[in-house]
Amino acid sequence: MSYGKQKLEEKPAVTVGFGYQGGRKKQANAKIVTEEQTRTAFKDTKISVSITKTAAVDEDRYVELKKKYRIDKYDLHPGYVFPESVRSLIPRNTPEYVDRGFNYVERIVRALYYFKQCALVGPSGTGKTHIVYLIAELCGLPIWEINCGLQTSSYDLFGRYIGLGKENWVDGQIVMWCRNGGILYLDEANMMKQDIASRLNPVLDTRGHIVLTEKDNEIVHRHPYGYLIISMNPFSAEFVGTKPLNAALRRRMSVWINFDYLSVGDRIAQEEIELIAKRSGVDMKTAEKIVRVGAELRRQYKNGDLPYGPSPGDLINWATLVADGCPPIDAAVETIVGTTSDDVEVQAAVKRIVESIFSS
Repeated sequence: MSYGKQKLEEKPAVTVGFGYQGGRKKQANAKIVTEEQTRTAFKDTKISVSITKTAAVDEDRYVELKKKYRIDKYDLHPGYVFPESVRSLIPRNTPEYVDRGFNYVERIVRALYYFKQCALVGPSGTGKTHIVYLIAELCGLPIWEINCGLQTSSYDLFGRYIGLGKENWVDGQIVMWCRNGGILYLDEANMMKQDIASRLNPVLDTRGHIVLTEKDNEIVHRHPYGYLIISMNPFSAEFVGTKPLNAALRRRMSVWINFDYLSVGDRIAQEEIELIAKRSGVDMKTAEKIVRVGAELRRQYKNGDLPYGPSPGDLINWATLVADGCPPIDAAVETIVGTTSDDVEVQAAVKRIVESIFSS
């Protein structure tokens, strides 16, 4: 009989993560997966066993952030550990959310704790998706994200048979969420097809299940720790494809939370200035001017004079080029001017705003 033990190379764990914008991100303490193999040989039989161990996450950071956002009293899966098969869907290393008194994190987690579902409404770039990823990470919940574009079919969401006959069934995203729990995040929910919205109704009310008519009417019950968040842009002509939300689905959303930009018009948030400076590397004076440009563009967007208001990410992109040595106006032309519109007249108007603030 012989024994052999081999420690394989350490490698980063594969997890869902939220993107980082601006400059070059400092290398964080990566989560490490260590795989150990033990081989045993006895006569003509060989046994190989692999054990995978994941390093513990930074619990101290999570405790600190939960206190900061005042969500430490809400446990969304008390005493329950999600199976290994879905733990990779729990986000990691999500940047902190700059809240500035809106208490978005606390309000969303509270809504999930009491009602299990809520809706987020606000223009692009206000941080709706960012905050969902942050909440999923802090609460230790897998996230099942679906963009409800017009090309998304019920087969993609609920499942279908593949190949010939009825032997190989593949669950869709919504059914996998029902079976495994976590956060089902429906982005651009007011672009959802009506047939999909109507099939969600039973799982979002007291019935708490989905009937798979495609699979001999199998009933799939909603996981006890399955939560739903929908997000959408306001229904308007600027957001092509949006339409009024299905009335039945709207009634099943217990809490509605409206998002807005940090800085709009004359309301300038010092937190956003600090965020731009930190992420890009520009000085505070330049960061303030960049935020003032963004605030004015957002004001005009909300008044209907511009087709788009820049997000903090858009301003970080602009500031990153400035930090690299590009003149501010030239950097603006390469970033937020083109981002706002394809119309040359609109672009010229945006450039004039940039010039007026940077010349003052």
